[in-house]
Amino acid sequence: MKKKSFFNKYKISITIVIILLLSAILFVSLSNKHDEVLIKTNKGDIVIELYENKAPITVENFKTYVNEGFYSGLVFHRVIKDFMVQGGGFEINGVQKETRAPIVLESNNGLSNEKYTIAMARTNSPNSATSQFFINTNDNTFLDYGLRDQGYAVFGKVVKGFDVVDEIENSQTTTKYGYMKNWPVEDIIIESVTIL
Repeated sequence: MKKKSFFNKYKISITIVIILLLSAILFVSLSNKHDEVLIKTNKGDIVIELYENKAPITVENFKTYVNEGFYSGLVFHRVIKDFMVQGGGFEINGVQKETRAPIVLESNNGLSNEKYTIAMARTNSPNSATSQFFINTNDNTFLDYGLRDQGYAVFGKVVKGFDVVDEIENSQTTTKYGYMKNWPVEDIIIESVTIL
């Protein structure tokens, strides 16, 4: 009887340990999961993984625009081969869409402007980013914090649709509306952006 009681307690203890280990593994895997967004374009789909833990203000700003449907119908208006593709601010007719207030620059977050990362576009003023973003198509580490006027805030990376980014990057460009340099000859339309 004593022997049976010991084995039952042993089985219960082992079961509890296994449950705790599985719970810990599940917690770690869930805490490492990042939100993803789907950028649907007329050239194909791009999936971006967002780094909310590294750039919380920037990611929240981007997600707010996404949830508002802000990006639907806008274009990639600036495409420079071996550098980046930029969108999120202009309509097909060259009109800049009205945005919310700018956000604080989060470029000092340990993330680098490496190939296929996404960062916020801004003016020469550090705290001027609103809705526009760019996807690096080269390792543009000269855009990192501490190397050039406070840098550009990386807040995610492409995880699917590399071929679409490459196709956009290789678009023929022109000057449109008399002042918009590097505008693709064939409009590259952002059909929608949604959180997955």
